[in-house]
Amino acid sequence: METICLSVSSWFSDFFKAFGDAFIDEIKIGDIGEEINEGILQWKKSFQLGSIKLMLTDAIIVTWIAVIIASLIFGLMARKASVRPNGKQNVLEAIVGLIISVAMGFGMNKKEAEHVAPMIGTIGIMIMSCNVISAFKISPPAKNIAFPVALALFAIVYVIYSIIRFVGVKGFWISLTTPMPALLPFKILDYIIKPVSLALRLFGNVFGAFVFMEFLYIVIPFVVPGLFGLWFDIADGILQAVVFSYLTMSYIGEAVEVGHEYQEHPEEFKSKKKEKKSKKDEGTAVAA
Repeated sequence: METICLSVSSWFSDFFKAFGDAFIDEIKIGDIGEEINEGILQWKKSFQLGSIKLMLTDAIIVTWIAVIIASLIFGLMARKASVRPNGKQNVLEAIVGLIISVAMGFGMNKKEAEHVAPMIGTIGIMIMSCNVISAFKISPPAKNIAFPVALALFAIVYVIYSIIRFVGVKGFWISLTTPMPALLPFKILDYIIKPVSLALRLFGNVFGAFVFMEFLYIVIPFVVPGLFGLWFDIADGILQAVVFSYLTMSYIGEAVEVGHEYQEHPEEFKSKKKEKKSKKDEGTAVAA
């Protein structure tokens, strides 16, 4: 019996000694730059599939984890929809209604707004889940520049597709040449700048918040990081998802609105062209 008691006491002694050493290592401030650098660097692994080399990174893994979790949560919330909605159904209907109303505010009609709502909602939920996962000390995918760039390229392709679907190729062309054809190169350039802006905004905010939180965890590992994490990990992550979705809708709406104006009043656009042509002819006659 005495041998068992001694072994138990020695186990607890070794445990508390190891715990104390680990605790000191956790709160001890070492090379801050090196520790932050280790947090920033992404994990990656190459796989050979025949003659094709595939790269797997932590951003890909975390994205799939976040998307699966978000799909399960929102899938459970959307189950068993009823005529008399409950709390979960009210939340989802409020979100969908908000997206539709905002889209209509940008110049889309109700049918168009209802068409873009699922995709805009999906983009927003994906970004939100990928950002908020950093609250669990998991690196957010957006700290890898490839993630926001790919997302921004997808968004701008969807914007152009939606515009052409709603107002046709002619309406899209009108949006590029309104208010004057001379602006065409700048309008085309705008569709290059928009995805760059979307990508850099998302990357800059998430990367900056990640570095700041890593610094707090190193310098002040208790209480304070949790308080700041309420904003930088959760609130800011949700805000960036809202901003990305909002801007995507605005890009669709600003072109669709011009296309609708052309479809409803084509004579106004033709009269503007005639006025410009007549003024040009008058100027030529005066010069002659």
